[in-house]
Amino acid sequence: MFLTTVLLRKRIPGKQWIGKYRRPRQVTISMKQAMIRRLEIEAENEYWLSQPYLTQEQEYKHNTEERRAKWEAFKSLKQAKFPEHKYMSDHLNHLNVTKKWTC
Repeated sequence: MFLTTVLLRKRIPGKQWIGKYRRPRQVTISMKQAMIRRLEIEAENEYWLSQPYLTQEQEYKHNTEERRAKWEAFKSLKQAKFPEHKYMSDHLNHLNVTKKWTC
């Protein structure tokens, strides 16, 4: 039996749908139509991307004011959450009560 399978080689080893020696799927009409539809969509996207709405001169630094305003708002928001500065003199001021070497 093993000799006939080796000689005839009519079976697919392991799982038939996965692996290196898998059984190829049949290509159906719906699969072809779906592929054509995807290629048409991709061609249309490439067409629209090849024609930019703005020229490079118009696009250069066209949004700097808005970006700067957003950055300033973000920075002020982060700074509002940040605690205020604390100094070592505030923490150690209670030690100056018995300071005798200064007048």
